[in-house]
Amino acid sequence: MEFFAGKFDVAVIGAGHAGIEAGLAAARLGAKTAVFTINLDWVGNMPCNPSIGGTSKGHLVREIDALGGQMGVAADRNTLQSRMLNLSKGPAVHSLRAQIDRRAYSAEMKNTLENTPGLTLKQAEIVDLRQSGGCWELRTRLEEVYSAQAVILATGTFLAGRVYIGDVSYESGPDGMFPATALAQSLRALNIPVRRFKTGTPARVNANSIDFSKVEEQPGDARIVPFSFYEKTEIENRRPCYITYTNQETKEIILSNLHRSPLYGGKIEGVGPRYCPSIEDKIVRFSEKERHQVFIEPCGLNTSEMYLQGLSSSLPVDVQLAFLRTIPGLEHAQVMRPAYAIEYDCVDPLALRPSLEFLDFDGLFGAGQFNGSSGYEEAAAQGLIAGINAARKVQGKKPFILDRASSYIGTLIDDLVTKGCSDPYRMMTSRSEYRLVLRQDNADLRLTPLGREIGLISDQKWEHFLQKRDQIEQEALRVNQTVLSPTPALNAALERAGTAPVQSGVTVAELLRRPQVDYQLLEPFDTQRPDLPEEITEQVQIQLKYAGYIKRQEAQIAEMRRLEVQALPRTIDYTQVTGLRLEAAEKLSRIRPENVGQASRISGVTPADVSVLLIYLRANRNEQEDPT
Repeated sequence: MEFFAGKFDVAVIGAGHAGIEAGLAAARLGAKTAVFTINLDWVGNMPCNPSIGGTSKGHLVREIDALGGQMGVAADRNTLQSRMLNLSKGPAVHSLRAQIDRRAYSAEMKNTLENTPGLTLKQAEIVDLRQSGGCWELRTRLEEVYSAQAVILATGTFLAGRVYIGDVSYESGPDGMFPATALAQSLRALNIPVRRFKTGTPARVNANSIDFSKVEEQPGDARIVPFSFYEKTEIENRRPCYITYTNQETKEIILSNLHRSPLYGGKIEGVGPRYCPSIEDKIVRFSEKERHQVFIEPCGLNTSEMYLQGLSSSLPVDVQLAFLRTIPGLEHAQVMRPAYAIEYDCVDPLALRPSLEFLDFDGLFGAGQFNGSSGYEEAAAQGLIAGINAARKVQGKKPFILDRASSYIGTLIDDLVTKGCSDPYRMMTSRSEYRLVLRQDNADLRLTPLGREIGLISDQKWEHFLQKRDQIEQEALRVNQTVLSPTPALNAALERAGTAPVQSGVTVAELLRRPQVDYQLLEPFDTQRPDLPEEITEQVQIQLKYAGYIKRQEAQIAEMRRLEVQALPRTIDYTQVTGLRLEAAEKLSRIRPENVGQASRISGVTPADVSVLLIYLRANRNEQEDPT
């Protein structure tokens, strides 16, 4: 018999990376919050790769930290190896990636949730969700009933999850956990627009069965940069990673067994990730390649499990064993967990507002893989924003929305809710047209004031931020005022670096603008330089070297924001807007953009359509309502 078990302001369904950030943000903002998960032992689980960060994903983690989120802090505390990617390129694409102790990370996040005031963490499977009397009712498998003013769906790959390994398929969540089948049926009954996506994961092998003499060691960085700007943790490289390669024999085994892959046999309906394909998909799509990289990565300090990044597969177990044993170093690999593909339900993100609240369901939010994205970092970023906005919703405050020019988080969400996605969305630096401004190194300078404004940045963090900002401003002023004389030693150093000597006095700033010159080169000559942390000199140097490009992007941002402030009332009947093409009217009616800027990014809406909208707004300015 059902019984009423509790009332909350915000309820989060799921305790993966999206659910964690959502629950913590809502509770820290003063909302009475509950986080429900099928299994408490798998809070913050990493069912795929045991790492955080990577190209563009590192940007997301640092932005989460800058806003007051938790992922970066937990990652720093549980790092096995740290590397900064793309250092041979410009600072816009530098991205931090850390190998993580997955079980320690999970325990850390569980403990954080348990000890957050105002947050209840509960093991319970939510099987039914419905609206009742202005609130949402959540029913559990054990017939408990909870109510909440706002609900966040952060179900990951659990929703109607089904695992595929060759000819075998069965209902399952990741890592052999129960799937959320009943909840999936409940959401379909609500007429929420769901579809099927698919992802996969490689086999895990025992380190004791790997011949490390045949693989290339990949060490961590000597200089370790943390994810968190504010929680300082002593980080060290505690485990190496390794690289090996597939070969022609690997390719032949996979091709000869392709008919046994559920992906190619038509058994899997869901659309897989374009930018993280299975090994069989890579062999077919990139048939000209002789080999593919395989990264052998540790799963933790206290386990012998090694993750084989690059070998995601849904082939039968016997085929997996056969192709693994063709790879140098893995000839005698002992498989501890076979690779598998998992298919799951997710929502069409075009059904969501930029706040991540549903257009048609008041107080219902989506976050993470439920929204059609892939990756822990994308999930955590959305969870943070959904948690903030769910709390603000119940508190009667306006939504907190990040635009494309403010952050990668804003770009991620804008892409999802404006353009939608036909396959699992993965963040990449190329998705941001403002990436020179939205670097990972300045995430705190961009976003911490916003985090402070909404209430997630403590006094201590804020003081740290103000001090750093002041130091950057003072150093920028100093290098513009400090003049160096053209000594023989200085000119010799400049010529060795491949740049022209100076004939008269020159400021430190003028020299730093040269591509060949950096702080280290000028250290012997800039004798009045204060002892500053590298994060300070890095900011000053980047601002000087890229000043022209940054100024150009800031002009583009100003034009974009001119359109963003042109709000579109929710009551507009686009079919009645004179001059608007039929396709544009249909797309605008379905997506219901918040403003002209968002409307301009919808596929099928042309610049001519945008001009029509601007004319319509001017003509009807007095009749417009506040869209919030």
